[in-house]
Amino acid sequence: MNRSELRECSCSMTRSMGILGTRWKPIIIYMLGERTLRFGQLAVMIEGISRKVLTSSLKELEEDGVLQREEFREIPPRVEYSLTKKGKALIPIMCQLAQWSDEYREESVELMER
Repeated sequence: MNRSELRECSCSMTRSMGILGTRWKPIIIYMLGERTLRFGQLAVMIEGISRKVLTSSLKELEEDGVLQREEFREIPPRVEYSLTKKGKALIPIMCQLAQWSDEYREESVELMER
């Protein structure tokens, strides 16, 4: 299913996962939170993400209206990313996921060690 088909899908979970359903997008949203960050800052903060994947994820989140990209015409060029109102609505969900992970971390580690 391509991106435009996902937008038209009647299943709300399918639409949501179409926007958030990659490994890195929820992490990008969580890292941005209420702040504005530059590309390089995000690249350093998100351990293990390649610059190529970060670039494509940021572009898709911008297309989906979750974040905004502001380009400053300076030398050297500067680009900043921040969440839109739609993106900020996801912050409580991302915080709940982080809390859930912390709460069940020991149990998950024990299961993985078996």
